[in-house]
Amino acid sequence: MEAALVVLVVALALGFDYTNGFHDAANAIATSVSTRALTPRVALVMAAVMNFAGALLGTEVAETIAKSIVALDHASTSTELTVVLCALVGAIVWNLITWWFGLPSSSTHSLIGGLVGAGMAGGLPIFWSAIVDKVVLPMVLSPLIGFVLAFAVMIGILWIFRNAAPARTHRRFRIAQTASAAAMALGHGLQDAQKTMGVIFLALLSVGWADPANGIPLWVKLAAAAAISLGTYSGGWRIMRTLGRRIIELDPARGFVAETVSAVVLYANAFILHAPVSTTHTITSAIMGVGATRRLSAVRWGVAKNIAVAWVLTIPASAAVAAAATWLVTVW
Repeated sequence: MEAALVVLVVALALGFDYTNGFHDAANAIATSVSTRALTPRVALVMAAVMNFAGALLGTEVAETIAKSIVALDHASTSTELTVVLCALVGAIVWNLITWWFGLPSSSTHSLIGGLVGAGMAGGLPIFWSAIVDKVVLPMVLSPLIGFVLAFAVMIGILWIFRNAAPARTHRRFRIAQTASAAAMALGHGLQDAQKTMGVIFLALLSVGWADPANGIPLWVKLAAAAAISLGTYSGGWRIMRTLGRRIIELDPARGFVAETVSAVVLYANAFILHAPVSTTHTITSAIMGVGATRRLSAVRWGVAKNIAVAWVLTIPASAAVAAAATWLVTVW
């Protein structure tokens, strides 16, 4: 029975990773596609390859997910597996709902919300202080830093190229966007694929199929990397339209700055803070930052408000779905 539950958890985790890929593919490539720096198909292939590479660069974020959200070592093996399983259900359901409505919500926070909701419903201790330090503070600060940094860098770019020929400048930034989009996709794989690794690692630890001292097995890393890459290649056109055009019409220079700033924020959180931040929040706030350099009214704040509502709802909504799933499984 426990072995079957582990297999089911692994399958659902990889399914979540796949939905994460097509849900968040827009994060890496929407700006490049909207400015015509890359064609949609070329951008998706590039993003899929870089997602795979990024997923193999580290495990620090995965360790945070596995050890700093819910205390699974205080329960029976069946309870542990049920909590992880229902956490994934909550995350996947919220991902699909926001994808359907074209809202770029955070797969990161839907998974964390799922773990919190399922853990509470399962009667397990929650590491609230770690959640505040590793989730809540980065969730608030990363978009603010992304907005301010993108705004400042864009002002600097406008000043540096103030006397340059617009056509030539746009052409150069279109070429540069190939590199910035690749950097963004690498950061997406570095952050988001690791969360799935962390969940699978939790399931394996619960039944003794993995040794904490040896870290995450290689097959888990490869499977998570492959799932998010396949999901990315399948595309996320609804959300791509929202990020690429509905917030603001981007030009190549602004697209380059938004992607570069977002990549820097993702790398800093992964390698320095080991914090699971949202690629969605980061790129969206950076797009708003570069857009605000035109004028504040250039940003479609109504669309931004709808996105912000989805951000606020993500953790409690996915937690509620996961808690309901846990209660149903327990009663049944």
